[in-house]
Amino acid sequence: MFTGIIESVGTLRKIERRGDDIRLSVASNKLDLSDVRLGDSIATNGVCLTVVECLGDGYVADISAETVSLTGFAKYQVGTKVNLEKAVTPTTRLGGHMVSGHVDGVATVDDRQYRGKAIEFWLSAPVELARYIAHKGSITIDGVSLTVNEVQDNRFRLTIVPHTAGETTLESLKAGDKVNIEVDLIARHLERLMTYTNKEASQPESNVTMDLLARSGFLR
Repeated sequence: MFTGIIESVGTLRKIERRGDDIRLSVASNKLDLSDVRLGDSIATNGVCLTVVECLGDGYVADISAETVSLTGFAKYQVGTKVNLEKAVTPTTRLGGHMVSGHVDGVATVDDRQYRGKAIEFWLSAPVELARYIAHKGSITIDGVSLTVNEVQDNRFRLTIVPHTAGETTLESLKAGDKVNIEVDLIARHLERLMTYTNKEASQPESNVTMDLLARSGFLR
């Protein structure tokens, strides 16, 4: 689990193709790796990756074909800058929102404008993800926890304050760029719950009652 508060901007220094999978070597720059062990998780541009080798000044991680297909990693090159965050601990401040590191898809930057000192972005999300994006709701962009300020169909607007822009890769984004997005975790779980609730409600009452009795142990 992560918060979407970026700790460092790293650099991809090696990309090894292994069939449909990828092995990455990441230079962590100012990220403190003194407490990182093999098997620990580090969000890399929003993707939860497992450390398979510690390098002192970086780490190595594997990316499966499934993850490659849903993220921007298929297009990344050596030298690409990536946002980094270590997994939360019981004492971590939850300054952003609950982020799983399981990217849902890729959005496209449509427009970039300055609003005062802040940067305003309009992005287009995949249509199937639009229902999870709400006005003043949370969304994760390349691992950064952000608030949605406006929604129009599958398009949404973000405002990036100077501090966030300077501490992440978002400052370099331009129209046409692709970004990893993770929609709100709670929205996904609520949809799943409601889907099953509606299914059970649509069953004949007698079937639902018998099923509940069987689960309770009254019917043997």
